[in-house]
Amino acid sequence: MAVDLQDLSRRLFATANQLWTNTELRPDQYAQPVLALIALRQMEARFDVVDAELPRGGRLGNPTPPDYHAKGAIFLPPHARFSYLLGLPETENLAEALNGAMEAIAEYNPDLTGVLPQGYGSLPNSVLRELLRLLQPLAITGDAYGLIFEYFMGEFASAFMQKGGEYFTPSSIVKLIVEVIEPFHGRILDPACGSGGMFVHSAEFVKRHNENPARAISIYGVEKMADTQKLCRLNLAVHGLSGDIRVASSYYEDPHQMVAKFDFVMANPPFNQKEVDTARLVNEAGHVDARFSLGVPSVNNANYLWIGLFNAALNDQGRAGFVMANSASDAGGSEREMRRKLIESGVVDVIISTSPNMFFTVTLPVTLWFLDKGKKGSSREGHVLFINARHIFRQVTRAYRDFTPDQIEFLGNIVRLWRGEEVELAAGSDPSMTAYFGGEGYKDIPGLCRIATRAEIAAQDWSLNPGCYVGVAPGEQPNDEDFRERLEALQEELEGLNDEAKRLQAVIAANVAEVLTV
Repeated sequence: MAVDLQDLSRRLFATANQLWTNTELRPDQYAQPVLALIALRQMEARFDVVDAELPRGGRLGNPTPPDYHAKGAIFLPPHARFSYLLGLPETENLAEALNGAMEAIAEYNPDLTGVLPQGYGSLPNSVLRELLRLLQPLAITGDAYGLIFEYFMGEFASAFMQKGGEYFTPSSIVKLIVEVIEPFHGRILDPACGSGGMFVHSAEFVKRHNENPARAISIYGVEKMADTQKLCRLNLAVHGLSGDIRVASSYYEDPHQMVAKFDFVMANPPFNQKEVDTARLVNEAGHVDARFSLGVPSVNNANYLWIGLFNAALNDQGRAGFVMANSASDAGGSEREMRRKLIESGVVDVIISTSPNMFFTVTLPVTLWFLDKGKKGSSREGHVLFINARHIFRQVTRAYRDFTPDQIEFLGNIVRLWRGEEVELAAGSDPSMTAYFGGEGYKDIPGLCRIATRAEIAAQDWSLNPGCYVGVAPGEQPNDEDFRERLEALQEELEGLNDEAKRLQAVIAANVAEVLTV
């Protein structure tokens, strides 16, 4: 009988949550130790599989740690194995044993140096023992542990109230981004990588297409928070992956020398971030750093700094997919000029608007942007595909929505039709494809999708809002969500204009002061 992993994860988290209520710890204090226990359970499951496969005895001797690494497993010394720790007598100090186990794992697996927590002393031994017992009897294998790990990360992200999903991007959003950019092979960059979901789902996409992600893709990330960088590396390890993940601020540092180096860029950057020190984005010669390919906006908002950075990191065949605040699609002033520059360069490929409540703490809808430098010279150059996915979702809870696998595949197939690629139907999107496209090629569908020319986009003041082009389905009426979205966009535009007014006022004041001193 197949295990319902979503239900299992939900029950595990609920039980674990009952245990934590008997402590005085906040979610951010117990999150990493608990996630590391889930990771250890997965590591042992993978270790046991590889251990049974490795030859031993005779001239070969016993397997060494590199033998396990070559098979995609973490080497676990005996005293660092989940089963050993679970079997310790009640009188043993389990917290101390866990700290020692984490230290030993890092010693034999250098990729995990500095990643595994050493803070088990803050959790009562009784709680730790119950957590081990909770995880022990799971009748699951392989990637299933990774799915449980992801579920727990999502629950912790919700508890932390991470604004804009900076710590954790919901998996259905990530899967849609992956479905559109199709990272079959090459170098992948996420310059705001958080817990590493973009990398994990890229690897799953590769495996789904019968390739080995360890050989097909190379992973590069930047994360400004050291604790989150550790969580990203742990997440990669849980899924049998490794990558070059640096602690740095992508505004001011470039640890991967990113310009024109990457086949794929994926990101969920912080929304509408203010107070970036733009003086630090200019080099000694007075030129804006090449990473900010669209220049520097005059408003106090970093959205277009990120967009320029993603564009700059792509090689001449590269694709990017990223989450962006809705307001960026219509922003005026200097941001409109930056958007015009990007559109006229011919790299904007697909824009998808989503439903509200797709993130844990951001209720308004977001927009997914996709760039493709490889479309230059093709029939798609000078055109952009707009998709309105605001009415495509599954209602998970009253306050949270996601995409189902068949919905993700359906949206990906619209893009495949537009690119002239073969559609995929394994996830169950065939009924939707037949209903909308009738087994034929791409066509514009009112309320769902439309291809717009560059001239049409220019006529809309260079807007990249799908609502300007897709229209509404027959009989459909604008709803309250449309009004809320427009009101939010107007509010953000007003804030931008106020910022610009303050900047100009300061310039005028400085000029007046200079005249008066002459």
